[in-house]
Amino acid sequence: MTEELFREDAYQRECEALITAADERGIRLDRTVFYPQGGGQPGDQGILRMSDGREIVIIDTRKGEDDILHISAPGSPMPKVGSPVTAMLDWSVRYPRMRMHTCLHLLSAVLPYPVTGGSVRDDSGRLDFDLPESPDKEQASAELNRLITADRPVTYRWISDAELDAQPDLVKTLSVQPPRGQGQVRLVDIADTDLQPCGGTHVARTGEIGRVRISKIEKKGRQNRRVNIVFDP
Repeated sequence: MTEELFREDAYQRECEALITAADERGIRLDRTVFYPQGGGQPGDQGILRMSDGREIVIIDTRKGEDDILHISAPGSPMPKVGSPVTAMLDWSVRYPRMRMHTCLHLLSAVLPYPVTGGSVRDDSGRLDFDLPESPDKEQASAELNRLITADRPVTYRWISDAELDAQPDLVKTLSVQPPRGQGQVRLVDIADTDLQPCGGTHVARTGEIGRVRISKIEKKGRQNRRVNIVFDP
């Protein structure tokens, strides 16, 4: 299995690694800082720099059966198994996603309703709520920015699968279940604001998110409201 360095430190931008497999599906490493697509967050991009100086451009990262697939750009050189590489994130892509993903956690606290879907994009994001009426857009935006400027710390802790089963209210998402299978689940704790299981990458403090606004609230069904957020320069 690939050692997932991003779980412990979302700010680590590069690492030394060894190629464990490489084929048409993707390149596998023994360890990586690249986050694979999941939980509404896109897969990371960046480069793998080989010992001879050549670079493999990574355009996406996906989950494999028991490892992580680094998807290279067409025409990239295919490395040999056992070769050392330096895995380097495109931080200009990753960091905005960290900010927006954390912001969506805050949105789920501002609007405490079951979440039926969501996605993180480079400059925006959305959550869908099991909600018959649209919330007040301006009021929700103001509360969201209040929590951001409070600059609350974002920390992690782990609980067992059994402990999570005993506390089902921790899971807010109806469509996406937290990553299981390793005996423990990571909780993302925004101090005095939100606590929920999540495998994504997040900023260390809410103040890093920056000002945002709810750009649009859409009706997506009798019991579904889509709340769209954008960064507000």
